[in-house]
Amino acid sequence: MPAFSWSEFAILFAAAIIGIACIMPYSLELNAEATRKALERMRQPLWVLVLLQSAQSVVLLGVATGLGLLIAHHLGLGAPLIEGLLAGKNVTTQALAMLGPALILGLAASAIVMLLEVAVFWPRLPQPMRDTFPIPAVWKRFLASFYGGIDEEILLRLFVLSLFAWLIAFVWHLPSGEPTQGALWVANIVAAVAFGLGHLPATAALTKVTPLLIVRAIVLNGLVGVVAGYLFVVYGLEAAMLAHFVGDLVLHVGGDSLAERIRAASAAKRVSAT
Repeated sequence: MPAFSWSEFAILFAAAIIGIACIMPYSLELNAEATRKALERMRQPLWVLVLLQSAQSVVLLGVATGLGLLIAHHLGLGAPLIEGLLAGKNVTTQALAMLGPALILGLAASAIVMLLEVAVFWPRLPQPMRDTFPIPAVWKRFLASFYGGIDEEILLRLFVLSLFAWLIAFVWHLPSGEPTQGALWVANIVAAVAFGLGHLPATAALTKVTPLLIVRAIVLNGLVGVVAGYLFVVYGLEAAMLAHFVGDLVLHVGGDSLAERIRAASAAKRVSAT
């Protein structure tokens, strides 16, 4: 197992802090009512609330980055491009090898998610989710994609997937002690399901959580998570980050714009019907 690299930690942690800053405009608009109530309770200006929320995220991502690197390196996983650059190696060939799979799989997963959402889940969603959930401005959704690509991958792939793979490897491992491919896939699925379930609190703020909404959260978000997990294991953290970022661009920028059009068309039909 390679020695812990403080330089690698610093790069990933700095990227995570940038991601936290990028998500804030999106999060504040998405949770405008909760933010208003929090400000009323605290009787403090908005910047104080933002600072407190950001501090919590910074601590969480700092712990996830540090522990994630320790566990991932123990399993032979990590961020190979960053590690290669820090070691003074030429990583061009390695970067090009992961670029195609990351882009293709990220785009394909997000396209499938959009298709499932429009054809299967959208018609069955509760009215508040179809007609009243906030859709922030395009620039906010674009910035939020950096949080998904950077912070969520550090938390869910570098830390959660690696942690579960390490735990499973105690009972399911190769003669060398490393986790089997099956153990890595189980860890990948667990991390993806956790990623999907992590979106339910935002849903609960809009409407009552039903079995359909739980399945939707796991399927739609878990699909991207499984793809990112595969890329993390095969190509490294950077490939997972790129795929997740590209997928979020499609879903948040393109998908939410499509949702706006569907919502407007539905509203126009209701008006014409009356």
